[in-house]
Amino acid sequence: MRVGEEPIYEGALYALQEQAKLSVHIGGKSALSLQGKAHYLELSTQQIILFGSSKEKLPAWFFKYDWGLKVNYFSSSFLPSKMGLQTLEQSTFSLLISSPARALLECLYLVPKKQELVECYEIMEGLNNLRPKQVQELLEQCTSIKVKRLFLYMAEKAQHDWFNYINLEKIDLGKGKRSLVKDGVYIAKYHITIPKALANYE
Repeated sequence: MRVGEEPIYEGALYALQEQAKLSVHIGGKSALSLQGKAHYLELSTQQIILFGSSKEKLPAWFFKYDWGLKVNYFSSSFLPSKMGLQTLEQSTFSLLISSPARALLECLYLVPKKQELVECYEIMEGLNNLRPKQVQELLEQCTSIKVKRLFLYMAEKAQHDWFNYINLEKIDLGKGKRSLVKDGVYIAKYHITIPKALANYE
């Protein structure tokens, strides 16, 4: 920092990524918003979503400082820490953030307690130019059965062209049924019970 400058969370995040070598990155709706992909702009609500691997803890100074927005940090290893990230250029440095495909998977990971499912679908509708190869790799490495089933259901429902290039046989969708809500709609192909609002969404 130069004299007279106020520290910003982007600079602190850069330090964690470059100096502390942590896998923490901007993810979920925040990453989508920064790339113009979010249905509702996350940054307007003055909060930021960060993801890191399950064994990582962010330093106390990062949480104690008032960055002027709410920091939501989620630690999980449901996706490989380095897969599906891309660079976001800042004025004097660059940050690693989730690509649109990984960011939506992170949104689905937070469903239903921390993230609205219908909003995830509205985001999915706008992701019509994802790269099938990257999506395939992410889904093959993803360990969350719920996330994979929801992602594939939404991609198919949105009728994206890239969905036709996904090899479902290489993706482990687990066994048994998964229910996200009571009194929802059961989707037999993916063995998931989803809210009626999503099933009826057009």
